[in-house]
Amino acid sequence: MKYWLVKSEPGTWSWQDQLDAGEKGTFWDGVRNYQASNNMKEMKIGDLCFFYHSVSEKQIVGIVEVIKEYYPDHTDKKGRFGMVDVKAVKSMPTPVTLADIKGEPRLENLALVRQSRLSVVPVDAPSWKLICKMGGL
Repeated sequence: MKYWLVKSEPGTWSWQDQLDAGEKGTFWDGVRNYQASNNMKEMKIGDLCFFYHSVSEKQIVGIVEVIKEYYPDHTDKKGRFGMVDVKAVKSMPTPVTLADIKGEPRLENLALVRQSRLSVVPVDAPSWKLICKMGGL
């Protein structure tokens, strides 16, 4: 199993929207960066992702599970990009902010910090465990 972080603007698709999608989950579309897209191509069913509210909130608010692997994104008119399907697993009892992450020396190499513009980034297992602990899981 691998771990990831996926970003969404809460005004576009929020954690509550993800929760409302229920067990059937929903597609994670709209990624238009090749590196982020390549990260999605590596996702496998059962992989877990932190759900990160970007822009104004800048915090991890929940965890989603990949339930369908990479396939063509219906919103990409040129047919270059794909998407995966995810479902909500659990909310973070305490959201973990970008400031919290940047303030933790053990997370200084996290892709969220190093490549802050990417919307889909990998998370190594030790960082995953640490962030879960920081969020009260």
